[in-house]
Amino acid sequence: MMEITQEKLENTAKNLAKIKVIKRDGREVHFDDQKVFDALVKASQKVKGALTPLQQRRLETIVERVDSEISERFPSNVKIYEIQNIVEHVLLENNEYEIAEEYINYRTRRDFSRSKATDINFTIGKLINKDQSVVNENANKDSNVFNTQRDLTAGIVGKSIGLKMLPPHVANAHQKGDIHYHDLDYHPYTPMTNCCLIDFKGMLNTGFKIGNADVESPKSIQTATAQISQIIANVASSQYGGCSADRVDELLAPFAELNFEKHMEDAVQWIADPEKQKEYSYAKTKKDIYDAMQSLEYEINTLFTSNGQTPFTSLGFGLGTSWFEREIQKAILQIRIEGLGKEKRTAIFPKLIFSLKRGLNLNPADPNYDVKQLALECATKRMYPDVLSYDKIKELTGSFKVPMGCRSFLQGWKDEAGEEINAGRMNLGVVTLNLPRIAMESAGDMDKFWALLEERLAISKDALLFRVKRCKEASPANAPILYQYGAFGKRLAPQDSVNELFKNKRATVSLGYIGLYEVASVFYGGEWEHDPEAKEFTVNILKTLKAHTDDWGNEYGYHFSVYGTPSESLTDRFCRLDREKFGVVENVTDKEYYTNSFHYDVRKDPTPFEKLEFESVYAKYTSGGFIHYCEYPVLQQNPKALEAVWDFAYDKIGYLGTNTPIDHCYECGFEGDFKATEHGFECPSCGNHDPKTADVVKRTCGYLGNPQQRPMVHGRHKEIASRVKHMK
Repeated sequence: MMEITQEKLENTAKNLAKIKVIKRDGREVHFDDQKVFDALVKASQKVKGALTPLQQRRLETIVERVDSEISERFPSNVKIYEIQNIVEHVLLENNEYEIAEEYINYRTRRDFSRSKATDINFTIGKLINKDQSVVNENANKDSNVFNTQRDLTAGIVGKSIGLKMLPPHVANAHQKGDIHYHDLDYHPYTPMTNCCLIDFKGMLNTGFKIGNADVESPKSIQTATAQISQIIANVASSQYGGCSADRVDELLAPFAELNFEKHMEDAVQWIADPEKQKEYSYAKTKKDIYDAMQSLEYEINTLFTSNGQTPFTSLGFGLGTSWFEREIQKAILQIRIEGLGKEKRTAIFPKLIFSLKRGLNLNPADPNYDVKQLALECATKRMYPDVLSYDKIKELTGSFKVPMGCRSFLQGWKDEAGEEINAGRMNLGVVTLNLPRIAMESAGDMDKFWALLEERLAISKDALLFRVKRCKEASPANAPILYQYGAFGKRLAPQDSVNELFKNKRATVSLGYIGLYEVASVFYGGEWEHDPEAKEFTVNILKTLKAHTDDWGNEYGYHFSVYGTPSESLTDRFCRLDREKFGVVENVTDKEYYTNSFHYDVRKDPTPFEKLEFESVYAKYTSGGFIHYCEYPVLQQNPKALEAVWDFAYDKIGYLGTNTPIDHCYECGFEGDFKATEHGFECPSCGNHDPKTADVVKRTCGYLGNPQQRPMVHGRHKEIASRVKHMK
């Protein structure tokens, strides 16, 4: 090789500083020869094993020659494929045939991978062959069911078309794993919205239309709950995310009062004593409430939407104080404790969210403290309800409301008349950042980390703006239940723009993130949690995300928010892609999963108090979506232990979920945590692993899931069990 002089190296560096690389997707980025070197190292390690100092120097010399040729041939811009051609040419010129072959093959495999992502025939073949990445993407969709198979097939078409619809640089970033454009099987192919708080109050009180039926306001709580289940089914078929009923106890209480009034009319005719009349009417109404809430639970769990799954539904309650409201609260909890069917299985849906409030139900002297005790019993036996801390939610999000489904929170918002509005609002979708990848690409250079973060945030902004643009292209006729008949609050005419319900920050659109733990591990090592400098670094990352989303919101008029991502399969996808790119990196890719959002490293088994204290600082920067979890042993005989955590959390965090073993064996009566084996989840007492005689319930993302009832995941039980914790 001809030696390159120091003077020539300096001149080359000056020239390269002016050059922009034109990527395949049209973006222009600064030339960075570190990427060339990293690619050559990866190719060399693949064919020759670990680098020796001599081999490393040889590769550095090759990069110098690549730099020199680019500097001489391209004064301003260079296309990415021209760089790759130069690299291949220099490798061959220097007799590095094996490395050249691997480098060329890698590029070819990447090109094939990009093509396959938009090849419908290829992806449908994966579905037919039960490829786990296709059929197991969602823990509550059974791929053996016909309508699920149909939805998965449609989703493959939707993803393929959607990737072609996305801005090229967004599609490229998604495919590479720099970002994740959520729910590609639905959006942007269809301009659907994500999750929402349904305006049940407006719909039940004003009436609505479903299909060919004009539905009047209900005259009893039984009819009200029946209408709610029908609304949920139709809304879930018109969007792709979760839906919630906020303050359902307060919502349904007026309809329970109608039942009471009817019973009083009967009582007056047949009972002379006024006190006996009331006693009779209250007893009958209490039974009506219980029956209505039980019917709602069964109806939601037996519903199937057009996409082949039970609607992802959440019920918020706990703030009502009247007799009717308290009875509704107690009925919800008692029914969940009782269980479904003759085997008394744990209901997966709806998710129950109980509101704690100081002065109402938090402390023993509070009037609804007895309901809190029932909620504690329910959580120890069925994991739900999760709990909201009333004062903290108001502080974090600007108003009190339950999340839209799993963990996506609306921000406080008032209409033109100054009235606070929560029900009827929605989210337009999520794009998630792969933060650990940025950390590993920066190779310990903090300045480079922040520069790369800015670059990825620019792509994320474009992706989110495209989500908004696409949602705005819907017409009210595309989803009448949402836009014309009241689920989204204000009712539009067929010719109106749906943007009327999105603009002025009425709707949210969310920037997700994964892996704060792994990012800090790259810079500070895997035991960084007690290092103040490392903790401040992770907080500053979220501050940066929030500052950008606030700026975008002010610029465009939609509420861009930071969202602790619902990453059921994404913690696996990002890590798998990064393991392919960077290899096994200690405390990062070696675990084969990434830690979701801001959560404490679950491998360290912190106490609930340590975990909540550690995580409490983050939520104010990620108020668009967050949830905290604590891991417990069996709690059924010790609800006071759970109450101690709830009370500790009240002034620290807004939203807390319980994760405790509640598996049940119907053969021997065991209750606790089943063992994960290759044959399924197995009773540790009698060895039973038959899903017909066992109830296995695990937390997957923000909802519960029953992996034992999903035949397509048998054989993956060990993996599911090992990843249940980090999914949260």
